[in-house]
Amino acid sequence: EFVFAFLGASFCGAMMTAANPFFTPAEIAKQAKASKAKLIITFACYYDKVKDLSCDEVKLMCIDSPPPDSSCLHFSELTQSDENDVPDVDISPDDVVALPYSSGTTGLPKGVMLTHKGLVTSVSQQVDGENPNLYYSSDDVVLCVL
Repeated sequence: EFVFAFLGASFCGAMMTAANPFFTPAEIAKQAKASKAKLIITFACYYDKVKDLSCDEVKLMCIDSPPPDSSCLHFSELTQSDENDVPDVDISPDDVVALPYSSGTTGLPKGVMLTHKGLVTSVSQQVDGENPNLYYSSDDVVLCVL
């Protein structure tokens, strides 16, 4: 579901952030507010951590099991919708696509803005088989952003 949500959000020109499920409701609320979240996708077991964030500006969606209450959407509403109904959006390579949060080792966690261009560049560097500076073997581990 994460891949579908991420790709769907990026296709619509939105950005995606992920919260640590071990965060307290207050920590999740802080990240949701700072990132200006419009939709929170969660598992039913974490619903209680985010239920107080539901309002006109922020919708909640559960991935598994029936939604805990009528105001909560179900992930199937996204997966079963018609992709042709999505409006065309102009997306710049410099638009933010992902907003992972730092661990906050030197202070409070902060959103790290990753652009479409940066993400594509990062992936390209890892998969470009023509790069003479990359020598991969089956024992190698590649560390990359996102």
